[in-house]
Amino acid sequence: MAGDAVPLAGAVAGGMAYKAKAVAGLWAATCVFSLIALILNVVKVEDVFLPPKTKYGLVFDAGSTHSSLYIYCWPGGKENGTGVVSQLEACSVEGPGISSYADNPAGAGASLKPCLDRAMEIVPAEQQQETPTYLGATAGMRLLREQNSSKAEQVLAEVAKAIGQYPVDFRGARILSGNEEGSLGWITVNYLLETLLKYSFAGRWEHPRDSQVLGALDLGGASTQITFQPGVPIEDSNTSVLFRLYSTDYSLYTHSYLCYGQTQALKMLMATLHKGSSSPQQISHPCYPLGYQENLTVAQLYDSPCVQAPSTASPAESLSVRGTGQPAACSAAIQELFNFSCGANESCGFNGVYQPPLRGEFFAFSGFYYTFDFLNLTSLQSPSDVNSTIQDFCRRNWTELVETYPEAREHLHSYCATATYILTLLLEGYKFDEQSWSSLHFSRQAGGTDLGWTLGYMLNLTNMIPAEGLCQLKGHQPSLWAGAVSFLVLAMLTGLLALCLHYLWKTK
Repeated sequence: MAGDAVPLAGAVAGGMAYKAKAVAGLWAATCVFSLIALILNVVKVEDVFLPPKTKYGLVFDAGSTHSSLYIYCWPGGKENGTGVVSQLEACSVEGPGISSYADNPAGAGASLKPCLDRAMEIVPAEQQQETPTYLGATAGMRLLREQNSSKAEQVLAEVAKAIGQYPVDFRGARILSGNEEGSLGWITVNYLLETLLKYSFAGRWEHPRDSQVLGALDLGGASTQITFQPGVPIEDSNTSVLFRLYSTDYSLYTHSYLCYGQTQALKMLMATLHKGSSSPQQISHPCYPLGYQENLTVAQLYDSPCVQAPSTASPAESLSVRGTGQPAACSAAIQELFNFSCGANESCGFNGVYQPPLRGEFFAFSGFYYTFDFLNLTSLQSPSDVNSTIQDFCRRNWTELVETYPEAREHLHSYCATATYILTLLLEGYKFDEQSWSSLHFSRQAGGTDLGWTLGYMLNLTNMIPAEGLCQLKGHQPSLWAGAVSFLVLAMLTGLLALCLHYLWKTK
């Protein structure tokens, strides 16, 4: 019995020694794998800069006839000092322009809320408080300020109050000058058409070499603007503006003609026809189609600083307007709205305003585009072709027009007048001719973004918005990182196996 116990004890001791060696080997492997993972984790560590997060901006365009909210975004970093901005969405505000709320200022603020709600759905909640938000009012509010400055201030106060109720970085509501509106539209056009900045094949944003900037023509409801870079020194400092964009300086000519937007121009035309009518209650309108008729009061006709009511007219007096469809008489009546004499200025636009000779290509947008697009005039190559098409349209009677364009009935009666006005403005006001007409491009958008002053406003203001620093992290090459993770997993598995075997064998 004692002899049998000795071999058994030896066998047990040998088994325990084997198990101890196996566990020790697993622990050693765990250490080796861990060491390799550590080495792979520290070699060839590089600084990695994460791109800055996207930033957002909101701009209300409070025009004379309607308002819109434009939602923009740009990377937190900058390109040569100016943000690279793109349009996310445009929200059209229901109802008229804010200047129409002169007698109900609170209504102006309330009208903006649906679009502000939409913006809050787009801008991430964590970034709303740092989202700069602006409201710029244009010619409609400029006219209201001339008419009643206290009412204009009340309207601005109410829209500012409405915007201030939202969790955004509201920077204020103000009335833009005409020159600001024109020059900011110029920035928009040239940014979108890549004459200011272009993404190169090298993967960098660069200022295009030897690129000629484009001119901008804007036609709103209450004013029209022309802006371009002339080839001669600007003689009138009141029409000169200097911008610095993407580390480049631009000296521009710009002028805004208040009351010469299409709505106010047609109002001036109606007032001129009324004052020249043989019957005070009857107006024969050569620009309205034959068979068209409407009624309005003297108060409705003369409700703007752009027109002055005759002293003998009663505000409540009703006027009957009848279209006669006479294109030649229409053109002659529209010519009376302008003074084409330059006076002391050898080079001028109209009404004696200095304008240097036109230079380069021009983009015409807003009212210029909408009217000409409706009449299929945007691609015609000569002003004579445009004039011929307009005259043919003006000769069509009201019944024929309604049958042909039933969906456009609301504004159909005014297209002849507006188109004739635009052609007169371009040819005799801004001095385009048969040779320079081909340099005109009529457009509503470029690159999916609306043409207008708001994008230029945001681009210019991003010069004042600090660039966000890049987030710096430590990074590894993908292959080394994969290797480190693999060895770390092996270390964990072998360590876990060693631990399990140790306790399993220990209990036995």
